[in-house]
Amino acid sequence: MKALCLLPLLLAPLFAAPKPDKLIPFKKVGDVELKLHVFNPKGHKASDSRPAIVFFFGGGWNGGSPSQFYPQSVHLASLGMVAISAEYRVKSRNGTTPLECVQDGNSAIRWVRTHAKELGINPKMIAAGGGSAGGHVAAATGTTKGIFEKGEDLLVSAQPDALVLFNPVFDNSKEGYGYDRVKSYWKRISPLHNIDKNCPPTIVFLGTNDSLIPTSTAEKYRRTMEKAGVRCDLHLSQGELHGFFNKSKYNETVTAMSAFLRELGYLQ
Repeated sequence: MKALCLLPLLLAPLFAAPKPDKLIPFKKVGDVELKLHVFNPKGHKASDSRPAIVFFFGGGWNGGSPSQFYPQSVHLASLGMVAISAEYRVKSRNGTTPLECVQDGNSAIRWVRTHAKELGINPKMIAAGGGSAGGHVAAATGTTKGIFEKGEDLLVSAQPDALVLFNPVFDNSKEGYGYDRVKSYWKRISPLHNIDKNCPPTIVFLGTNDSLIPTSTAEKYRRTMEKAGVRCDLHLSQGELHGFFNKSKYNETVTAMSAFLRELGYLQ
C-alpha cells in the first residue's frame, strides 16, 4: 500500500510542465520588461549556428501567456532548433493596442537576429510562429512594413525567414477581425493587405468550424501569396474549432509543422 501511495510522487516529474532553459530580457518600455522564453537543443553551445523560431501567444491582443507555445517549443528543440516563446504587451496588462503587439513582435525578431551569434543561432534562418492574435503578430512581422519601435537599429531586419501560423488573424478590414480596434490604421497592420514577393514561405493551420477566422479568408490568403510567387501551405482540419491545434490535433499539427520546417532545411 505504501508503494502505491508513493507512485504519484514518482510519476509527477514525468508530467511536469516544461520550463524554458533561459529567460532573456529583450525590450524595456517604461516599467515593462519583455522576455524571451528560450528552449535550447540538448548540448547547445553559443558557437553553434542553429535555425530558430520565435512563437507569439494568442489572446485577442488582450491577454495570454508565452507558455501556450511551450509544447511546440520543447518539440522543436528536441529536433535541433532553438525555440523561443516571446512576451509582448497586451491590453489587459499594459493598456496597449494591436499596434504595440506588432511593434513588440518585430522587436523580438530583430533582437534575436542581432544577438544570433551569442545565442548560437543562424541569423538567416529565423522563423516566426503564433496562434490567433499571436498568429497575427507573427504574420505581421513577415508582411507589414514600418511598424517598429523608435530607436531600434533598422539596418537589422525584423522580418522572419519563414512563418508557422495557427488559426491566425489575417484580415483586419471591415470584413475581417478586430477592425474596430485598428480602424484608423487597419490596412497598415493587416497581413492580407501587405503581401508581396518578399514575404516568407508560410504554413497555415485552421479548423473549418473556426468561428473567428473563416476558411475563405485563409484560402484568399493562400491565393494571394501564391500569386506573389510565395509558398503558402494551408492545412484545413475538418470540423475543428478555434484553438484546436493545442487540443485535439496537437500531434497532427506538430508533425506537419516539423515536415514543413524540414523541407525548408530548418530540421535535419
